[in-house]
Amino acid sequence: MSKEDIKKLREETGAGVMDAKRALEEAGGDFGKAMEIIKERGIVKADKKSDREIKAGIVKAYVHNNRVGTVLRLGCETDFVTKSDPFQELAQNLAMQIVAMDPEDIDGLLKQAFIKDESQTIEELIKQTIAKTGENIRLDEFYRLEL
Repeated sequence: MSKEDIKKLREETGAGVMDAKRALEEAGGDFGKAMEIIKERGIVKADKKSDREIKAGIVKAYVHNNRVGTVLRLGCETDFVTKSDPFQELAQNLAMQIVAMDPEDIDGLLKQAFIKDESQTIEELIKQTIAKTGENIRLDEFYRLEL
């Protein structure tokens, strides 16, 4: 296990240095297994944060080809996280998902495969962002319009 392995694992998962190191040690240096370990731990962390109060967030709008668009409200705990790259990226990805896949409601959206990586669901994508930011995140509502 090298420093480069730890760095690469951190970049791909958003995990901290020690979390990446422990996962690689636990996986016996197997990078794929280490990624799975971090993913599982992130989901557990996200589940623990789910009762925390949402006090901040953003409204995100996205329009594709001037023919279809969405507006969504994505909540989190603090204004600090609303400005973070992981949160902003999540908002953009959710908006593109809604435009592309036309879910009926939030529950249907959460179960959909993510358009950029079909090996994970939207719910898993949100939980990964929760693990990265350390705050509860919730998609409160969305509206989709199409000509």
